[in-house]
Amino acid sequence: MELKKKDIRALSKDELRLFFKEIGDQEFRGNQVYEWLWNKGAHQFDDMSNISKDTRQVLKNHFVINHVEVDSLQKSKDGTIKNAVKLFDGLIVESVLIPTPNRTTACVSTQVGCSLDCKFCATAKLKKMRNLNPDEIYDQVKAIDQESRLYHSRPLSNIVFMGMGEPLMNYNNVLKSIDKITSEEGLGMSPKRITVSTSGIPKMIKKLADDKVKFNLAVSLHSAIQEKRRQIMPFATKFTLIDLKESLQYWYEKTNQRITYEYVIWEGINDTREDIDALIRYCKQVPCKVNLIEYNAIDDDSFKQAPKTVTDAYIYTLEKNRIPVTVRRSRGKDIDAACGQLANKK
Repeated sequence: MELKKKDIRALSKDELRLFFKEIGDQEFRGNQVYEWLWNKGAHQFDDMSNISKDTRQVLKNHFVINHVEVDSLQKSKDGTIKNAVKLFDGLIVESVLIPTPNRTTACVSTQVGCSLDCKFCATAKLKKMRNLNPDEIYDQVKAIDQESRLYHSRPLSNIVFMGMGEPLMNYNNVLKSIDKITSEEGLGMSPKRITVSTSGIPKMIKKLADDKVKFNLAVSLHSAIQEKRRQIMPFATKFTLIDLKESLQYWYEKTNQRITYEYVIWEGINDTREDIDALIRYCKQVPCKVNLIEYNAIDDDSFKQAPKTVTDAYIYTLEKNRIPVTVRRSRGKDIDAACGQLANKK
């Protein structure tokens, strides 16, 4: 029986150099192959034009490249692009290119489905099938960078880990992918242009701080009242607001980086004065800013966007308390590419 070939991108540069040494070739071939795999994004060994045909055949005999493919692409009227990304095993995840006048942002997925159960999110309705590998996350970014150059005539400027899945439940692979993305041998992006968004896993937030990561951290909050948060994000029964607060204080002490709270306001759920005051109190416990996000419908009538007057009341009170606040308008809604809509309907 033929042995299953290993994905070559699971090897480090040193391991590739060692492979060539062991087969009696020159070690620097490992550097060449590594550059083709990561910096140039080769999907086939035959793409490696400065490597001899014999050497390419040796690579084919030992390895595979489990690259992803953009299975289908949808364009929104506002310029947003949603990719259905086919993985090597046939599973599909979605990623999004979000253009604005000053930047292009990649929103990437980290899991097939999701580990958590947020009731307002379409992805949470999918069964979690598996974590993505570092190269599968990297490939999404590489593909969106190419689309940004093609359709918007500029390279990708920012990355948000806000697609399908909970990034901190795929911790090691997410950090490995960011290492590749920020490496000069990869995409060479600054970690300051990368934001990892979590629903709030206190233990893993502390681990991020201990690992001295350089990227930004955002937390999907949506209520600073424990019982309300538990109702809309049932996993919060286990990961309470008190535990979350302690982990974010630890994060700030270790990194000196303020948190971004992501917050959707729903009619009849978190639209009262009590909700606003609770958010103000929570924000004052650790340096932060608040990103108010427009709700994007997912065929669930129990969640409706609150009126503009309520959003204005949040903004007024946050600003009055000197808490930075922005309002993020949704893009790509017409192709179900907006925040919370990635459900792989295909």
